[in-house]
Amino acid sequence: MDEQVKTDLWAAVETALADVVDLGERLGLPFIAVQNDLGDPEPMSDAERIPYARRLKWHDPEDRYWHNRRIALDSPFLNAARLIAEPFAYHDGRLICWRPAPLLDRFDVRPIAATSDVSEGICAPVHLPRGQVGVVVWFGRKPTNGAEVYASHAFEMQAAASRLIGAHAEVTAGDKVSTDAAHLTRREVQCLRWAAKGKTDVEIGLILDMSMSTVRFHLRNAAAKFNTTGRTQTIRHAAGLGFIGSRSG
Repeated sequence: MDEQVKTDLWAAVETALADVVDLGERLGLPFIAVQNDLGDPEPMSDAERIPYARRLKWHDPEDRYWHNRRIALDSPFLNAARLIAEPFAYHDGRLICWRPAPLLDRFDVRPIAATSDVSEGICAPVHLPRGQVGVVVWFGRKPTNGAEVYASHAFEMQAAASRLIGAHAEVTAGDKVSTDAAHLTRREVQCLRWAAKGKTDVEIGLILDMSMSTVRFHLRNAAAKFNTTGRTQTIRHAAGLGFIGSRSG
């Protein structure tokens, strides 16, 4: 990636972060947590590799939560963000959404009230290509009409979160992602779809009427375009980029 482009991208990230902070201050939810990838134990950091958590307000100044490697596994907010792609709120001791969301009712949020002075919160999940899931969470200490704030501003907050996480994901990926990953051939996709169903190269060849070596040729080409190693990783990337539907496996 060209250095000027990288500089401009980091500037865009900082602008997006300022918008996220401004929204929180304006809506009475000034305490903010951000993470670009829930699968990464390292905290989301700026161009100088300083965790944003050190720069953002938090309801407990003594809480160094970004050092907790289990937070992405234990937090009901972050676990819910894995399963729903729309913004949701913590209000009146439960998680709510703009629509019926039975999945949210399954998360036990009692530990939030028991272990913190947080009274309201809005979470904006950001589901990115290649299976990456980021999130921005705004919290408030003082009781407010969180349901009203959510109804009026949740999708504005979702857009702000998407700008921040999306720009950060691109600048930190650098040149590791190639546009070749968006251009698979029909045969490459067919082979990947059957591989995702657990079929062997021999079985895929019989189904598609091609030799085993040709099947392997197409799978190797797909892996090269994704810059992946191994069948499992290649299938996972194909699914994350939308080449394999969620019901393929």
